[in-house]
Amino acid sequence: MAKILMLCGDYAEDYETMVPFQALQAVGHTVHAVAPDKAAGDYVMTAIHDFEGEQTYSEKPGHRFTLNFAFAQVRPEAYDALLIPGGRAPEYLRMNATVVDWTRHFLQAHKPVAAVCHGAQLLAATGLLKGRKVSAYPACQVEVELAGAEYMGIPVDQAVTDGKLVTAPAWPAHPAWIRQFLAVLGTQITL
Repeated sequence: MAKILMLCGDYAEDYETMVPFQALQAVGHTVHAVAPDKAAGDYVMTAIHDFEGEQTYSEKPGHRFTLNFAFAQVRPEAYDALLIPGGRAPEYLRMNATVVDWTRHFLQAHKPVAAVCHGAQLLAATGLLKGRKVSAYPACQVEVELAGAEYMGIPVDQAVTDGKLVTAPAWPAHPAWIRQFLAVLGTQITL
């Protein structure tokens, strides 16, 4: 099974943090959830983003998400894959040089990477999206295109796989996004 690094931060989207963290562990993968300057047992706050008919999503307080690994102990070469939840965390995580370097490592090494929603902001910060097909929350289209990628304006419940990069617009895509990420990881589930 794969060892997956999950990059977290305060006000990441609640579902986009909790659901893949639990789903990937449920099928046997190891997921290390980390956040800058935090240790195992510390937590980040999440936010619940919903689509209620306004011009953009609404935001409400989410859960405390407990991290299970220390940021200071991460060595990206020790991981098989990278997971980037969306929400507000990627907008400031992309300003952290270490986080950007780690993300760049996974893309350059052609390891599986899954990003949802605003996670594309962190991908764009690497400078390594040129020529890729990337989905993201529609408000991130400009950043995806400025990074040289083709923005995939797909339905909110769908996902896109480009090589080993799996992206989706938002949490309604979890079934498609997680299924495609599991395929890229080589996970086989038999019933």
